[in-house]
Amino acid sequence: MPPKAKRPCRSPMCPAKTQATSGYCEQHAHLASGWAKPGRGTAEQRGYDWEWRKKRAAVLKRDRYLCQCEDCKGCILPASEVDHITPKSMGGSDDFCNLQSINEDCHKAKTQREAAAARLVRVGERAEIK
Repeated sequence: MPPKAKRPCRSPMCPAKTQATSGYCEQHAHLASGWAKPGRGTAEQRGYDWEWRKKRAAVLKRDRYLCQCEDCKGCILPASEVDHITPKSMGGSDDFCNLQSINEDCHKAKTQREAAAARLVRVGERAEIK
């Protein structure tokens, strides 16, 4: 079987050619696993262990598997996920009173809003430092 043809490196402006399955040359091979976030840890290392799974099931049962987010008040949408009302990164806890059942679309939207707000806070902090 003939050898695999070399292709341009996936890194912008890199003139190198590679046969690697990742698409990156040897110089840029470290970019191939950037999506994996190796420093993030496993779900269990981040606190989502068997105890969390039991609590998650209890919250879904408490809320009758219906979305409880602010956007869905008055609507009946099935929930499949559990969300922290006040994010843990902002001082929230895993207490039942800080957990709500939420559907996937609402959860994504809420997470995006929280991330955008956190970025604005960080930008504001940088502006104050300068």
